[in-house]
Amino acid sequence: MLALAAGAAATYGVVAGGKALIERQVAYTRSITGTPLGWAAPNADGRYGDRYQRELLRIVVVGDSVAAGLGATLPSHTVGARVARRVARHARRPVRLRTVARIGAESRDLAGQLAHFGPAYRPDLAIVVVGGNDVLHRVPAEESGRNLAACVRSLQERGAAVVVGTCPDLGALKQVPQPLRTLASIASRQVAAAQARAVAPLGVEVVDLARVVGPFFLAHPEEMFALDRFHPSSLGYQRTARAMVPAALRAIDARGGPIRPAG
Repeated sequence: MLALAAGAAATYGVVAGGKALIERQVAYTRSITGTPLGWAAPNADGRYGDRYQRELLRIVVVGDSVAAGLGATLPSHTVGARVARRVARHARRPVRLRTVARIGAESRDLAGQLAHFGPAYRPDLAIVVVGGNDVLHRVPAEESGRNLAACVRSLQERGAAVVVGTCPDLGALKQVPQPLRTLASIASRQVAAAQARAVAPLGVEVVDLARVVGPFFLAHPEEMFALDRFHPSSLGYQRTARAMVPAALRAIDARGGPIRPAG
């Protein structure tokens, strides 16, 4: 048992040290490639499904640059826009999409994003994707999970059904050399697991992006990543949305209300 504990401690130390090296490698790569995507994601906010003359559904997107859609060629290619269109079609109700996700956000920034809401704002559905920056900035996995759970509870208090996309697999970043890429993958999965544990008691829909989407990014990086090779491309967001839409539809259905067409 002592040997096992010592081995676990050693592994944690390697991963923790590796996170610092990963962060430096990412910063170095960006210093060479620059920031071809800039620092603003496409603005996909607005109304979807206006042909449906029924009660409006409100969807909010919370989290980091993946949630915001940095790397998508058009606003319609972002996860938020894709989810909004599918929810509108499924529920046969118009949808108003609002994005408070911010580029570079960590889990500790989620509370600040929710502070943008007025007291009367009550979303029907919230999409939350966060975690990659927690890995890069060495936020402890359990702390990341606690921050996410606090965000989810706040959204639920406003009446929202919540879909969480857990931390993506940073091991798909091919520009990060081995063995750091393997360490990045391990750290990503630790954060994702902690996030899933933290929100499990809250009854939300959880999408394991590393498991469901990660293999496509690993197998087809040229297509799945945008110019900066850090953020998803439009095709990458299509794949990510494809993984999250079923969870969003289940969440809307479970929430109740007049979401099926009459007759």
